[in-house]
Amino acid sequence: MIPAMIPIHVLNGPNLNLLGRREPGIYGTATLADIERDLRARAEDLGVALTVRQTNLEGELVGFVQEASLAGAGVLINAAAYTHTSVALRCR
Repeated sequence: MIPAMIPIHVLNGPNLNLLGRREPGIYGTATLADIERDLRARAEDLGVALTVRQTNLEGELVGFVQEASLAGAGVLINAAAYTHTSVALRCR
């Protein structure tokens, strides 16, 4: 019997879509697509069902967190600037 895959949602906040182009001297040259590709390879090795999303909109990111919760998925979030400014996404 094949065990069920573990669901994990990887959620990325504002400006992370600019990775690799925005100040590469500070943030590096890897793009969000590069990071997603690497995560998917690791997830496959580990038997993890991965959902990856990015948004620049705070309300949409909150919706993604709620969707993951309703699906019983773990959440790995880089809320970016919202880590400091969002009451709705307060990270602890």
